[in-house]
Amino acid sequence: MGGAAAHVTRRRTAAAGALVAAAAAVLAWALAYPQASLGPTAVRVLADCAAVATLGLTVLPMLDGERYRGELLTRATRPLVAASGLWLLAELTRALVAAAQAAEVPIGRLGVQTTIEFVTATAAGRASGLAVVAAALVGGAVLLAPRSGSSNMVVAGVAAIGVAARQLTGHLSESPLGGLAVTVHTLAAALWCGALAALVLTVDHRGQWARMLPRFSQLSLVCVLVLLVGGAVGAVARLDSPVELYATGYGRLLSAKIALTVALVVIGWRNRTMWLAAARSHRASAVVSRTRSRVETTLMIVAVALAAGLAVTG
Repeated sequence: MGGAAAHVTRRRTAAAGALVAAAAAVLAWALAYPQASLGPTAVRVLADCAAVATLGLTVLPMLDGERYRGELLTRATRPLVAASGLWLLAELTRALVAAAQAAEVPIGRLGVQTTIEFVTATAAGRASGLAVVAAALVGGAVLLAPRSGSSNMVVAGVAAIGVAARQLTGHLSESPLGGLAVTVHTLAAALWCGALAALVLTVDHRGQWARMLPRFSQLSLVCVLVLLVGGAVGAVARLDSPVELYATGYGRLLSAKIALTVALVVIGWRNRTMWLAAARSHRASAVVSRTRSRVETTLMIVAVALAAGLAVTG
């Protein structure tokens, strides 16, 4: 695939992902209605999807051999700048929306002093502020600092802190164990989904899939185990009765997310037993690998949107 054609394909893929995220945001709101509003849900979905993509693009070079990591760092720079910039804008918007809700005023009448007080004096505000700082640091480092393996490790760590920061309210204030479980669950899910999304956005050739897919498979196996345990503990800590799984907006979102997670695990296991072997031996073409990864990524975007809906509803 030529360079220009590859860029066009990546832009189309990113645009398709954005459309899926928008539709998934509406789905999450509909499932939680009337316990959630569409605006905050949509902003949270945008922030979470951008954060997941950012984290995935920072860990992407670690999935390739040392010989090729420099090339992959360069290739991932443009989408990483875009993802971190979108994450920053979404987190700023989310902070303003949350501040307006806390002050019980329309966002157009939100004052600077009120916003500062929200960010500094409330747990939700501090979490938003930390996420904003993390997104800004990632984007700034990618744009201004030389791209190297060591600097990229630092950037990945900052991105992970930003992802975790958004979970440090609500669940954690109600239950430290539940909050910790949800945070670990979120990081594992972000690594799993983000790494695959990064592969979709950067990998073009069959040889690259042959090198990187086995390492992604190993990473995803660990992530799935961690997110299943963390998600189960978090759900038990949050729900008072199984009836809530269908009687409340939060429960309906959780039920849909559980069903989608099961589907993703089944698809992932099938890919691990069939697609992985074919890709490793160069029997799977780049087109086949891209198609399968896009299908799985689409489902992951919906799962991330449902999780974002849970955060807003919960």
